Amino acid sequence: MNSRIRSIGSAVAVSLLALSLSSCSAASVEGTWGEDGEGLPQLVLEADGTLNGTDGCNRLMGAWTQDGSAVDFGQVATTMMLCEGVDTWLSALVTGEVDGDTLTILDIDGNEIGTLAKQ
Repeated sequence: MNSRIRSIGSAVAVSLLALSLSSCSAASVEGTWGEDGEGLPQLVLEADGTLNGTDGCNRLMGAWTQDGSAVDFGQVATTMMLCEGVDTWLSALVTGEVDGDTLTILDIDGNEIGTLAKQ
C-alpha cells in the first residue's frame, strides 16, 4: 500500500509541476508595442488591463486581457479623424497573438492585419 501511495503522490506532484510550468510559459504582453512617431501605430498595454495608443492618426483607448499567447482587446474606442496618407489598420484590432517580441494583430474575422514589435 505504501508504494501505491508514493506512486500516486509522485503522479500528483508531476501533474502539478506541469500545470504550473504551462501557466507560466506565456510572457505578459504588458508594455509598449510599435514605434513612437507621427503616422506610426503604437499600443501601450498597462498592467491594470487598460490600453491606449494610436493607429498613426486616431487615438485608441480600451482594455485588454491575455490567455496564454492570445490577447483579447475587448471594446476599444477610437477617434475618427481623417489623416491622408496614413494606414489606420490598427483601429480594426480585435485580438492578437504574441510570439516573443512580435504582436500579431487580428481583425474581427481572425485575419492578420499587421504586426507590432515590442519596445
